[in-house]
Amino acid sequence: MDLQKLFAERIGGAAFGLSNEIYKFEKIKRAKAAACQAYPGVELLDFGVGEPDRLAPTTIRRALKKAVDDPANRGYADNGIREFKVAAVRYMQEFFGVTGLDPDTEINHSIGSKPALAMMPLCFINPGDVALVTVPGYPVLATHTRYLGGEVVKVPLTPQNGFFPDLNAIDAETARRAKLFYVNYPNNPTGAAATEEIFDRLIAFARQYNILIVQDAAYATLVYGRKPLSILSRPGGMDAAVELHSMSKSFNMTGWRLGFVAGSARVVQAYAEVKDNMDSGQFKAIQLAACAGIAEKALADRIVRHYQRRLRKMVKCLCAVGFNAHMPGGTFYLYLPAPKGAGAASFAKAEDASQHLIREHLISTVPWDDGGAFLRFSATFESAGDQDDDRVIGELKLRLEKARLRF
Repeated sequence: MDLQKLFAERIGGAAFGLSNEIYKFEKIKRAKAAACQAYPGVELLDFGVGEPDRLAPTTIRRALKKAVDDPANRGYADNGIREFKVAAVRYMQEFFGVTGLDPDTEINHSIGSKPALAMMPLCFINPGDVALVTVPGYPVLATHTRYLGGEVVKVPLTPQNGFFPDLNAIDAETARRAKLFYVNYPNNPTGAAATEEIFDRLIAFARQYNILIVQDAAYATLVYGRKPLSILSRPGGMDAAVELHSMSKSFNMTGWRLGFVAGSARVVQAYAEVKDNMDSGQFKAIQLAACAGIAEKALADRIVRHYQRRLRKMVKCLCAVGFNAHMPGGTFYLYLPAPKGAGAASFAKAEDASQHLIREHLISTVPWDDGGAFLRFSATFESAGDQDDDRVIGELKLRLEKARLRF
């Protein structure tokens, strides 16, 4: 039997699995393993991790332990329990001032943002349809658009435009063919946080061309020096956008896999229709546990302060060794122009710089070469606690000074 002839073209067809190309995160993984083998006993400083370094709040963990033992929660959750939808409505009101959401028609849970992003093209994209997707960014919606025979048009995020999409640069004919416009604010990896003006421009653009904005709000509560903002709070936002929220980053619940979709009842209905044919819902106990804390600003604020303290220390450290670093508007990332070399070594792209820092100095970062050469440093590094953060960042500075970076 020749399985190779059976694979779908969307994943490579007969060539599936035969390419020597290695995904960048696999390259990072291999480089980390090689560095640890070459320098046994030397601590790897991992600033590339994109998930929280701490446990979910005690209130939520305690609620989970109780809910797990309740036999009423053992069955399928399907399209979600009403208690979580009501908690999501409270969350939207408490954090973003979005009022009047109907928990029964304008909210539906997701098993994290990733599956929701994968399902959105199934709701809207036919072969030949266009999805506008900001880059650099999370690729899931684009990947599934291609799977369905749609066309992905990349909208670059550049420092010259504040890492916001330049709507005037989008060809009018392309815009008329587009059905979805994926944006992500606060943005991974750039750290840019949208303003009311930015969201208003996006809404106006969407209404002009009849496009649905898919706003990936995974980092929505992680903002610094400003209030959290939802596109649904802006005039026309409920008609022009759907917003995907996640408990992963805001409440340290990454592995719990829980989020929700909020917006127009018709969009939520379409998502629920597809979802009902894709999964049987997240474990009810996890949804009930989330109800115990996701509308509590004090819990989220403590997590924000944790990353804010770390980011400020990281900015000071990185500036001292030559990086152009400053506090992001949101997320827990610093997105910095990559060095052009280190000592006698020269780097043609950010990936070269990242590999050098891992293999020679045991410093792990994530490279981005989509719109220029950048490195992403994450404030989710491992330490033994707040007091140990200074030691880790101090060690980072010593190693970077030893690297003799050139910018």
